[in-house]
This record gives sequence, structure tokens and C-alpha cells, in this order.
Amino acid sequence: MNNRIIIFIFFLVFLFVPVFLDIKVSPQQRYNSDEDKIIYAIASVSESVVGISVISEIPDQKLSWELKDGTFYPYTQKDSIIKSLGSGLIYSNNGYVVTNTHVIQNASQIFVTLSGGEKFKANVVGYDILTDIALLKVEAKDLPVTTFGDANKLVVGQWVIALGNPLGLFDLSYEPTATIGIISGLNIDFGTKNQEYVYRNMIQTDASINEGNSGGPLINIDGEVIGINTFIMTGADPNQGSIGIGFSIPINRIQEITHDLILYGEVKRTYSTGIKVKPMNTNVQKYFDTPFNNGVVIVDIEKKSTAMVAGLKIGDIILKVDGVLVNSNEDMNAINRQNFRKVGDKIELEIWRSHKILSVPLELKNYY
Repeated sequence: MNNRIIIFIFFLVFLFVPVFLDIKVSPQQRYNSDEDKIIYAIASVSESVVGISVISEIPDQKLSWELKDGTFYPYTQKDSIIKSLGSGLIYSNNGYVVTNTHVIQNASQIFVTLSGGEKFKANVVGYDILTDIALLKVEAKDLPVTTFGDANKLVVGQWVIALGNPLGLFDLSYEPTATIGIISGLNIDFGTKNQEYVYRNMIQTDASINEGNSGGPLINIDGEVIGINTFIMTGADPNQGSIGIGFSIPINRIQEITHDLILYGEVKRTYSTGIKVKPMNTNVQKYFDTPFNNGVVIVDIEKKSTAMVAGLKIGDIILKVDGVLVNSNEDMNAINRQNFRKVGDKIELEIWRSHKILSVPLELKNYY
């Protein structure tokens, strides 16, 4: 058989067999260019992005003066009405919406605007200050949802797109604004900010993020949500806006926290170690004949606590918590906060007892 005929037959087979077998081809596979993939990714997620409007009434007892009939009279200003904007992501088709805690904290009223312009009053299901994650609920059904990616598989240089409501533009077009960039860094650790929020393992991107973007999704070009945009760094002028340094909370953490908020309305972080400690000093060091002066000594253990079950004893000296040196009870609390500890978690204590260093796992428990 002629070689040309054979090649032609193979061409026909590859052309028509997928049609006869009804083989599914994803939209991403049909697109040949990165531009096509980006357009598809934006279109596939945009309907799941919402604009959030917040009204806060903050008491203000500042003494002011007003002019009446030619005379100045003192008066106390009762309330200040503050309006702010943010973004959110529809988490489930029955009305759950995820955003940042700092977007909705202290709100007296919250409104969620869907793509297309339909607006709902939202209720707060719960929020977690530590991780800056909040969950809202609107009375709506069959809402569009999107696909979640895996933030643990991200690489620096990967294309990403930020979607949201910068400067309130969502209320003008009733669709999110899209900006594109790359992943500039991974596992960025800021520790505690504003004495409230802990930002660890953050995703850094140069996609433009501005005021109002907080709570909106960061997606990859496959249309998967990989993070929630949270804050930016600016230049010397705080009103300068985006300079290409923005940060997002990884979607894996969003899912974990949101799961707790749906189940309990909170993330249970009110726990006890079951022990009382005091910092080391010269007298304690001499008494226990320790070769170091750091650590905290256990001075009391609650009965029936997990500390007692773990075998801890009065006089044990705790040197480290989860591998980090401690010198006070505040150090222990700070480490637990930095690691997002909650009720039921186990921490690893390194203790000194009878001239030996031991490792003891300890469960954090709520006894009330």
C-alpha cells in the first residue's frame, strides 16, 4: 500500500475516532495560547467573585463645637458612619461567601453584590481573627462555584490572576476586575501584624492588588483558586496603591478554617495546656543544677489535665515548644499563635528532667 494512503488513513482515524467515542476535551486543552487560557480562567471564575460593601457605626465621643445664633456650643458626636469595600468568593452554591476578617470586622451591615448586579444582605457566620478569614451567608441558592487548586504545588514564576473589587469598580460594571502577574514568592512569613493577625506561608504576587481587592481570589491559568488576596506593601506614601507586591492566604488554609466556621461558627482557640510556669532564674538554675539559664519551670499542673496525662511533673523545665526556645509563658503563647494552634492540636515540648532532655507531646484542650 502506498505510504501516502497509509498516512491519510491514520489522519482520518485520529480526526474522527474522538468524535465517535465522544471523548471529552477540556476547554484548557482546546486553547492553544496562554492568552486563550487566561481568558478562559477569568471567565470560569468571575461569576463566583462578589463585591462586598460594609457599613460600620463606630462610637465617637470626641468633643466638638457648633455655631448657633452667633454662639459656639459644645456637643458630643454620637456615631461615625464608615463605609468600606472589599471582595469575596462564593464558597458553596447555597450561599456561603468567604472573605477576610478585616473586611467585615465591626460591621453593622454587610451587603454582597453578585456578578450581574443582584445584591443581598449578608450575615456573618463566623470569623477567625488569627488567620484573617471570615465566612458570610446570603439567602440564595444555586450560586456559581469554582474549583480549588492546591497551594502546596505552586512554583515561583507561575502565571496568576487576581480578581476582585478594587476601589469599588465592581458596583460600576457588576463584574470583577482582573489583573495578571506571576507568583513572586512562596512561604513568606510576616508573623503577627497589628497584634491580631498572623500571616505565614503567604503567596507573594506582582499582580496588581489595590484597596477593595481584599477577600477576592487569586487563581491560576487553569481557573483554579489558589489563594485569597489579603494585603499589599506600598511605598512611603500609604495612599500610593499597588507597587506590585501583594500577598494572598493559601487556599488550603482557607478551606481548613472555613470548614470549622461552617461546623462551629468559630475556630476553637480557647484552650489550656494544663500547666502553670515561671521563668528560670539563678536560684532555680542552681537548685536543679542545670547547665543553662533559659526555659520555664512548671510550678503547677491541673488535675485530670492533658498535662498530667502526658506525664509532666512539677519541676520539669520546658526548654522548647515545637522546636523553638522559650523563656516565658508569653513565648509559649506566641509560638502557639504563630502555628495557628486550636483545641485538639498537639504541641511538642522539650523538657529537662533529672539531667535528661525528654520530648513530650501535649494536647491543647478546652476544659470549660
